[in-house]
Amino acid sequence: MKRIREVIVVEGRYDKNTLKQVVDATVIETRGFGIFRDQERLALLRRLGQERGLILLTDSDGAGFVIRNFLKGAVPKSQLKQAYIPDIPGKERRKSSPGREGKLGVEGMSPAVLLEALERAGATEEGTPGNRQPITKADFYDLGLTGRPDSAARRAALLRKLRLPEHMTANALLEAVNLLYTREEFLEEP
Repeated sequence: MKRIREVIVVEGRYDKNTLKQVVDATVIETRGFGIFRDQERLALLRRLGQERGLILLTDSDGAGFVIRNFLKGAVPKSQLKQAYIPDIPGKERRKSSPGREGKLGVEGMSPAVLLEALERAGATEEGTPGNRQPITKADFYDLGLTGRPDSAARRAALLRKLRLPEHMTANALLEAVNLLYTREEFLEEP
């Protein structure tokens, strides 16, 4: 399984599940058009773009291109790579009928097609996967970021320090620090 450095951005959870079976990479969903109003997710994508770069991999239908164009305007071009899937007629197995345009989306593509799309986009392949230990909810508790009377204030201070949106939930913050830092880097922060 190829390990990809950049964060791959897809439309939904089925796309994410399909891609996670093909590559070892961080995959973030836009939740379809939800990205238009989700300022926290957009801020996280911008930050991840700065740190690791992004690869956009949306469906080849009109909705996919609306999402793609929105993100092209929201993230600096230098931090964004474009991966495209071909127009293949059909429907995904889980659906009873094809989409409006009758094309397969990311979730309906074969592993070979997805790998080719990522290669053509210029995905950066990394070495073999390491045994990276995640930052856990228990770590957050030990650090006083959850479960304590002053946890909200501690999280707010951490969000300011990390230059992340102030309204992120504890779970969103946990996801963000796991994407941005190794466990060692995060726990060493004063």
